Amino acid sequence: MTVLYSRPDLPADDDSGTPGGDPAVLISPSGVSMPPVEDLGAGRGPDWLDGWLAANSGDVLAWFRHLHANPELSRQEFATTELVAGLLKSAGLQPQVLPGGTGLVCDIGTGGRCVALRADMDALPMTEATGLPHAATEPGACHACGHDAHTTILLATALALASAPELPGRIRLIFQPAEEVMPGGALEVIDAGGLDGVDRIFGLHCDPRLEVGRVGTRVGAITSATDLLELHLTSPGGHTSRPHLTADLVHALGTVITGLPALLSRRVDPRSGTVLVWGAVHAGEAPNAVPREGLLRGTLRTGDHSIWAELEPLVAGLVQSLLVPTGVGYDLHHRRGVPPVLNDADSTEILDNAVAAALGEGALTTTNQSSGGEDFGWYLQHRAGSFMRLGVWPGEGPMRDLHQPTFQLDERALLTGVRVMTHTALAALA
Repeated sequence: MTVLYSRPDLPADDDSGTPGGDPAVLISPSGVSMPPVEDLGAGRGPDWLDGWLAANSGDVLAWFRHLHANPELSRQEFATTELVAGLLKSAGLQPQVLPGGTGLVCDIGTGGRCVALRADMDALPMTEATGLPHAATEPGACHACGHDAHTTILLATALALASAPELPGRIRLIFQPAEEVMPGGALEVIDAGGLDGVDRIFGLHCDPRLEVGRVGTRVGAITSATDLLELHLTSPGGHTSRPHLTADLVHALGTVITGLPALLSRRVDPRSGTVLVWGAVHAGEAPNAVPREGLLRGTLRTGDHSIWAELEPLVAGLVQSLLVPTGVGYDLHHRRGVPPVLNDADSTEILDNAVAAALGEGALTTTNQSSGGEDFGWYLQHRAGSFMRLGVWPGEGPMRDLHQPTFQLDERALLTGVRVMTHTALAALA
């Protein structure tokens, strides 16, 4: 990925990689200056934020399209990190790249409270199918979850805040790698001291079910805990005409496929939103041979933190009870993933007030708990905070869901996100 933040009238980068002169203007991947993006919250201030967005909305759009065209998978976000770091440095800030070489943290302001704002940076391992002019340039990676928008929004928020006459405290920017792999890059940020001195933390995620200009908030669990299950089965194998002389591995797989979700539904409170869904099953080739090996993979999700803590031994016991009568051998790998994102009431009230100030009272709505996983939950194990849903649906046409190669968003959501994140930081510091 080429870092496109130089301008013909500015000197070339020095040895530190920091662009010289004034804050740079990014150009589009085609080299054509980008049009501004519509600002749905224009006129709601503060004046310095209105001014910054009016002057830089075209740049914000260009950053987004550039990141969208150049996705990087988890823990490979080197060029994305370089781009973000360079633009932060151009505003006089001092970003610190994380020890793994991807992702960074950066503080704005001094003294007083410290509030953190987080964005994730990684793409998904799938090939884009949107047909957009700025679609991903290489197969096998695309921003089908909106992390390019999250990164753009936090980058623009940072540069807008850097233009403020003064700040009532300190704001920590967390550009996090590897959200799409479990247990998630949030743990790397925490291990590197990314939450040291932080009082509260806030984040957002694109929501294609909400119209652009609206923001969904919720007290309590807004996402679910997510674990991975992998079950390896073994059998002596044999002829399908004589299943009584061997251990019928495919039958055993079917027993677990249907039996484990059913048993869990009777052993776990149904109000917890606990759900097991299998995503992959492999065994055998020949129709008349009992295979010797089989593999089953799936995800186990719950919206209840206390139940999440109990699932591993419960699942192990249920799998044993299902498989012992079949005679097959097995090896169960239960990989703990991420905890639920649990928004606290005080932080969510701050968020609600910030959304109303940024976009108007009509922008605020409630949102349901998702059964999806999100490693922002690790931050909330250590600090109070709240996570919001940012509307990205244009208001007409299909709602293209996340994690699909056809996902796209209404680019007007970029500036609404900047306004909300900026107001949230200022409200939390106040």
